[in-house]
Amino acid sequence: MSQQPTELMEFRIPASCHEESVAPNELATKPGIRNLPGPTTTWRILVVENNAAEADALVSALKRHGHEVESVATGGAALQSYGDADLVLIDLELPDLDGLEVCRSIRSACDIPVIAVTARGSELDRVLGLQAGADDYLVKPYGFRELMARMEAVMRRARTSAPTSRVISHGPLRIDAGFREVTLHGRVIDLTRKEFDLLYMLASNPDTVIPRKQLIRQIWGDSWSRRTVDTHVSSLRNKLGGSDWIVTVRGVGFRFGGVSG
Repeated sequence: MSQQPTELMEFRIPASCHEESVAPNELATKPGIRNLPGPTTTWRILVVENNAAEADALVSALKRHGHEVESVATGGAALQSYGDADLVLIDLELPDLDGLEVCRSIRSACDIPVIAVTARGSELDRVLGLQAGADDYLVKPYGFRELMARMEAVMRRARTSAPTSRVISHGPLRIDAGFREVTLHGRVIDLTRKEFDLLYMLASNPDTVIPRKQLIRQIWGDSWSRRTVDTHVSSLRNKLGGSDWIVTVRGVGFRFGGVSG
């Protein structure tokens, strides 16, 4: 980690003619801070940061902007937690695994946006980070406004790269892949990232029994267990208010039920 912990914890808000450093606990009361552009939607963000003070500051700032945030301190924990996130912010200096390896593992399994937020600032570091799968690279110390802008840009690119056929409707159930939103009878159903991916995959193939192994390979990659699928199916059934939406085909896998009540 950097040897400048105080500087790294500062979220610098640039003024019109100069840059002014603002400590994280001043963000809520600093004049003009309310004029910062807010997110157009709420994201689930995973912060991977070994420095507890920096992690707490970043988490607090992101939550103030309306996001749901989880923080972990190790690469191993990150590989267990990224599946339900919409965006990962990762420091490359981690105590157990090199952050580049964590980036490669995430990218090999899925296309979730990843931004490296690190003290490694050389050109070679940036190149290696981007080659490892990071969608963007931000060097500490950084301005929080810049981080928010980069997050918006990365998420915008992720939305525009999604398939063109992005809305599926089955009776009262509507699945919008572009906004990753599910509504039932007009009510928004709050799903995790993997729950959404599972439901979307099943609903995209309503007349097909999808084998369990195919679901595991396409949604979870190498990070899975048999109970992972069953747990997510059970959770989806509870949130959708019935077991008819997802039908178990014993010994094979699952199919979309598509009830219309």
